[in-house]
Amino acid sequence: MSLFENPNQYDGTDAQRIQQAVAAAAAGNGRVIIPRINESNHSHVWLLDEAIRLPSNITVELNGCHLKLSDRCRDNFFRSANCGIGIAPIEPLENIHLIGNNGAVLEGADHPRATGDAAKTLGERTYGTDAGVDGEAQNGDWRNIGILLASVSHFSIQNIHMIDSHCWAISVEYCNNGILRDLRFTSYGHKIIDGKKETILNQDGLDLRHGCHDILIENISGETGDDLIALTAIPNAERQAGNTSSTMISADHESTFPGIHNIIIRNVRGHCAGGHHIVRLLNTRGLPMDNIVIDGLIDTSYAPYQSRVALKIGDKFPQYGGINPLGTTRRIIANNIISRAKYAVLIGGSLCDSSISNVLQNGGDFDAVYFESGAENVRNVTLHNVQTVS
Repeated sequence: MSLFENPNQYDGTDAQRIQQAVAAAAAGNGRVIIPRINESNHSHVWLLDEAIRLPSNITVELNGCHLKLSDRCRDNFFRSANCGIGIAPIEPLENIHLIGNNGAVLEGADHPRATGDAAKTLGERTYGTDAGVDGEAQNGDWRNIGILLASVSHFSIQNIHMIDSHCWAISVEYCNNGILRDLRFTSYGHKIIDGKKETILNQDGLDLRHGCHDILIENISGETGDDLIALTAIPNAERQAGNTSSTMISADHESTFPGIHNIIIRNVRGHCAGGHHIVRLLNTRGLPMDNIVIDGLIDTSYAPYQSRVALKIGDKFPQYGGINPLGTTRRIIANNIISRAKYAVLIGGSLCDSSISNVLQNGGDFDAVYFESGAENVRNVTLHNVQTVS
């Protein structure tokens, strides 16, 4: 028996060859290695027309390879095999690992068919060659996410460079006991396509959606068109699993862990080229977010790419349901933050039983820690060694 499966052993398109290797590994040793050289065309690029679907008990190693979405593709690079169009309910999977080495790269298409999230119309607010095409969805959706995992326990995504994502580069929802490590992102909120600067919205780096818990995020770097890291618990009672009208593939009722809990984020070095947030914590409509540690955030921005906020907690605006009730966002520890953003730490919603320390704001017109939502929405939050320098 081979120690691993190699897609060069199979026939078909690049996506079909990789999927066949995954299927063989799932029935055998559980390990696939995608090598640097694609022997079908003696190229170092593997061109994907569709998503690679990952079952339980699989490890896919990207060994110096360059995976790129084709102009035909309106799909993810990888997603857990339990989800897709019309798949409901989403059954739990476990032990899925996607590990890069030797400079593994995942790159968006030259001419993306669709970009942005479900609130964006193609051709009006964000680029997409499907704009105006009969029979094609005219808004973005979860297919624009680069790597998408849903209801997976004991997982990891490690050591990958993601370039020009079509929406969020990585999103995990209702997942637990995972590691997201050594990830680099390069996107700017726009791309030169056929000599023209085209807008590409919602290019977050890494998103945890509600239902996520017990996850380590570390060694994250680069620049993104939207938030570099976002933890968002935004419920929608009308969402059905596998519906392409949403940026989240799960239905809201598919977990007993509706909020976000027990997350460690450390060693973040990057910025938001689109002028948004480097790290954002956003829970809405009463969903809880607690036991979150952020330790080590360095804002690497340079002119003209200044982030608005290095760390934002909560939000007061109606589109997010207004300020969350006091007590739903709690036990947040934020430590060792160096910011060049307009705000180093912005408390936009409620916060209690938390600690913010060792914050250094380089310039700016606002306090290093700014309570936008007012004192009445804050309780038992301690500040230590918070300062602004010119």
